[in-house]
Amino acid sequence: SNPFEVKVNRQKFDILGRKTKNDVGLPGVSRSKAIKKRNQTLLKEYKEREKTNVFKDKRFGEYNTKITPEEKMIRRFTLERQQNYGKKNIYNLNEDEELTHYGQSLAEIEKLNDIVDSDSDTEERGTLSAELTAAHFGGGGGLLRKKVSSEQQDEEEEKPKSRKELIEEMIAKSKQEKQERQTRRESALELTEKLDKDWKEIQSLIARKAPKSERKDKEVEKPKPDEYDMIVRELGFEMKAKPSERLKTEEELAKEEQARLQKLEADRLRRMRGIDEEANKKRPSHMSADDLADGFILDKDDRRLLSYKDGKINIENEEEEGEEEEEGEEEGEEGDNENEEESQEESASEDEEDDAADGHSDLESDLESEGEATENKEEKKHEANENESQNVEKLDPKREAAKSELPYTFAVPESYETFKSLLAGRTIEQQLIILERIQKCNHPSLAVGNKAKLEKLFGFLLEYIGELATLDLPELRTIDKLVLPLYNLCQMFPEAASDSIRFILRDAAHDLEEVIEVKGCATLPGLDTLIYLKIVSLLFPTSDFWHPVVTPAFMYMSQLLTKCRITALQDVIKGLFICCLFLEYVSLSRRFVPELINFLLGILHISLPKSQAQGYTVVHPFTPVGKNLELLLVCDKEDLKSWEKQNVPLSIVTRLKEASRTEINHTRLSCLALCFDLIKKCSALYESLPSFHEIMHPVRIVLTQHIPVNEYPEKMQEWYHSALRELENKVKHYTPLICEKKKPVPLKQYTPKIVKVLEFGRKQAGSKKEQERKQLIQRHKRELKGAIREIRKDNQYLARMQLSEIMERDATRKRKVKELLGSLATQEGEWKAMKRKKWKN
Repeated sequence: SNPFEVKVNRQKFDILGRKTKNDVGLPGVSRSKAIKKRNQTLLKEYKEREKTNVFKDKRFGEYNTKITPEEKMIRRFTLERQQNYGKKNIYNLNEDEELTHYGQSLAEIEKLNDIVDSDSDTEERGTLSAELTAAHFGGGGGLLRKKVSSEQQDEEEEKPKSRKELIEEMIAKSKQEKQERQTRRESALELTEKLDKDWKEIQSLIARKAPKSERKDKEVEKPKPDEYDMIVRELGFEMKAKPSERLKTEEELAKEEQARLQKLEADRLRRMRGIDEEANKKRPSHMSADDLADGFILDKDDRRLLSYKDGKINIENEEEEGEEEEEGEEEGEEGDNENEEESQEESASEDEEDDAADGHSDLESDLESEGEATENKEEKKHEANENESQNVEKLDPKREAAKSELPYTFAVPESYETFKSLLAGRTIEQQLIILERIQKCNHPSLAVGNKAKLEKLFGFLLEYIGELATLDLPELRTIDKLVLPLYNLCQMFPEAASDSIRFILRDAAHDLEEVIEVKGCATLPGLDTLIYLKIVSLLFPTSDFWHPVVTPAFMYMSQLLTKCRITALQDVIKGLFICCLFLEYVSLSRRFVPELINFLLGILHISLPKSQAQGYTVVHPFTPVGKNLELLLVCDKEDLKSWEKQNVPLSIVTRLKEASRTEINHTRLSCLALCFDLIKKCSALYESLPSFHEIMHPVRIVLTQHIPVNEYPEKMQEWYHSALRELENKVKHYTPLICEKKKPVPLKQYTPKIVKVLEFGRKQAGSKKEQERKQLIQRHKRELKGAIREIRKDNQYLARMQLSEIMERDATRKRKVKELLGSLATQEGEWKAMKRKKWKN
């Protein structure tokens, strides 16, 4: 840029912070001016940040004319001593206090008056004199360098003693000290003996002991111990608390239970095979040919008497003993046919050899001996077979008992057919035991795949319960017992259990929707689905706001009460069962179920005659007219009189076709009484609702105006009055809601409607105060931005100054280091040259 083209207006006085009009020019000029200003102001402050130009006299009383110079000096001296004392004597101990150790002053202990002499045999053994210590541990020079005390120097000046004289003097002195200690010890012993003698004489005068003869005459009764003393002694002899064994983990308990069941199963199989464990224990062990039989004990006399009969040896005794031995062997080897046959053959061959030897000893012909041997063999075989059959007959009851006993270990069935065959023909107690043992033997902690197997078992058990419910005579008691193992499996695998039940509910809901789409209406499901809904309330929490299993079940039950038509008494019983389930579901959450109130109103509607079923509104699935209107109406007076209140079992659904007319009428009356009871429970459950009276208003109208109460039995009338009393005794706790009144719509007029159009980007006009306020706000924003910008630039400027100082220091240090290294190198070169020159010389 051409400097002649730049216009600069000079200013007489430079004022910091004031903006002037002459600060106008090219950008480079303005920036150089800013840097110049910072060099004059900010840089100067930065360089003088640690300097002070003021000297302050802080001497005490320098400018105080009221204090004399002597007092001023005394005060200054005191302050100086205080300052020095506070700094130097922080950790010094107080000199006035006397420190002690075991009651002795540390100052006296440090004087080392008690010196241990190791040569002494007295009580003060181990003490050494100062001269001896200096002689032995001071190197011996201490004796020669020993100086005479100042008192002796004053009296007489003598020459230093020789080493020999000093040692002789030291020995004499130690002997003298030893003699003194011995004298003191002897005097102390004499004094002690004298005191003991005097004390015995005094003691005989103070207390006189009576002789034994007098003591027997005057026996002093010992005081009985106090109750407190007795309790203290009992507490001393009480058993102390011992630490109990730690609680075992779930895995350890499962392993112990599995081991126990496996052992019981092994014992059962052994009993079933007829193997006697005690016989196996008594069975002799194998003896080798080299056995010396050192532990042989003769229990009884096994010697035989040699006798002859008709010129032949009498072998009856031998046969009896052989039979006994065979019986013992058979008892020890039952259940193993091969071993029995081998043992029989071996015994037979041995008998043949013995018989042959006996025959030769009698000098008889070979033919006779062979004939006798064959006869004996046949007789022994026949007797062995008889004994075996007798033993089998004895063990048959044990085997049958073991076979009829349940196994203790079970594998998890892989299919539903296997599971069903496992439980078929068993009592409910046996089924529960089987399910319990399956869970224990296949606990998830025992093997990796057990978890998946037990999850399948939950599905099989659900399917089995559904099959029991669909029988002609449903086994509801068996189902009730099977809920317990179902609950245990659900607690072990909640996710798998919820998936299984949710799958069943989803299929039931889809079937219901398909039937409604095809036929337009549907019927209530079977007992298996109703039992599944009941099981849901037992396995899962029903008070949650949302639950993955309970919420779908809740929605499915509400669809059943609104979309399934009531065409028979079975449908009424099923619907009332669902109503009871609804009350069970919402007993804690008190959630309002409009389908429940609507269904109870419909039950009252179908119990009225056609002439009285008017004057109120009925919602689907009930209709104001139709053939199913008087479904619960009972006109037979005899049946009305003979009716008694009974619970309506769910299994009656399958037996209504075979029931008589009287039983059907009694069932209808029981359903109506159950409806009254449910109305009473609903009124107690929903009494806190704001719109309780409006909700129960249709039910109250039917009860008060349409029900023929006088025609019902007395028990029915009691149920009716209790339900009506529960409805009417509720007090209104709210004011009814009223719709807000709308403002009247104004008439249309032809006056134009003026709407202010805002022009964005321009400052809108306003009052003077408002304009001033906006100007101040805008000015404040502008100044704030400028201040922030200047502060940021100042910080950057200071950072540059600091960086330049650091770089300058580093450069100076490098230069000095280089100079030092150069001087060292020069010195090293000179030293080497000098060394070379020296070697040459």
